[in-house]
Amino acid sequence: MNIVHTQIVKIGNSRGVRLPKLLIEQMGFKNEVEIIVQDGQLVLRPVTHIRQGWGEQFLAMTKHGDDKMLDELTSTKWDRSEWVW
Repeated sequence: MNIVHTQIVKIGNSRGVRLPKLLIEQMGFKNEVEIIVQDGQLVLRPVTHIRQGWGEQFLAMTKHGDDKMLDELTSTKWDRSEWVW
């Protein structure tokens, strides 16, 4: 665990914290981070994009045969007579 002490600096009407380059690289931060208040602490984490890596995961599932339905598809009377695409 790295513990770093730093100063809160004035940035316009706001305040900010400078993060050392070593911590930025270690965390994989780019130009944007998420800040979360959790149990009385501020948590910084890299921004991840929704569905990031899904394409690769689906390809791996296909390769291993894990992309099949677990249950048989069944249709009801309503499916056959009422449902319209």
